[in-house]
Amino acid sequence: MAESSEKTSPQGFIRRWWKFLWSPSARFPLALLLIVGGIGGILFWGGFHWAMELSNTESFCISCHEMRDNVYKELQSTIHYTNRSGVRAICSDCHVPKQWIFKVIRKIQATNEVFGHLRGTIDTPEKFNARRLALATHVWETMKATDSRECRNCHAKNSMDPHKQSAAAKIMFDPSTSGLTCIDCHKGIAHTLPEEPEEKEKEK
Repeated sequence: MAESSEKTSPQGFIRRWWKFLWSPSARFPLALLLIVGGIGGILFWGGFHWAMELSNTESFCISCHEMRDNVYKELQSTIHYTNRSGVRAICSDCHVPKQWIFKVIRKIQATNEVFGHLRGTIDTPEKFNARRLALATHVWETMKATDSRECRNCHAKNSMDPHKQSAAAKIMFDPSTSGLTCIDCHKGIAHTLPEEPEEKEKEK
């Protein structure tokens, strides 16, 4: 009777499974495999998450002089860097999604930027300015395609007070206004707008 109750009790079930996992007949005990695999998984996930978050810091982004000496300097003179409320946006706030799957995709895409750094694609001010319009256009198109998803990392429409907005802003936020997103009106909000080719020709 006691043996029957042990078989049906949770403790008895766990004990039998534990004995099976540590069975001496197994060449490599399954319990040890599960423990090693579990620890390995935790270490891998922790390291992966640590690397993801490290690459989201401002210090990491500006560790490349291409960013530090160009767009980061421009950011420092904008309202996103210094303002009356003291809330400051960093690179990842505008260029990296918060949602995990989209963040991973963005990090994979960013490997191309690492290769560009190693090749010296924009390692001088001259090279950077020559490619600036193409680089900016790529970012604008991406933000347009995602409905300015990264802008919404900080700016939520339901938290905006329309009574404190300008007349032009109210029109842009009107539901009847279709096809527009944040980047359509705010391309120069954090970085200097690149010169269009026709603007350079007019100056000549």
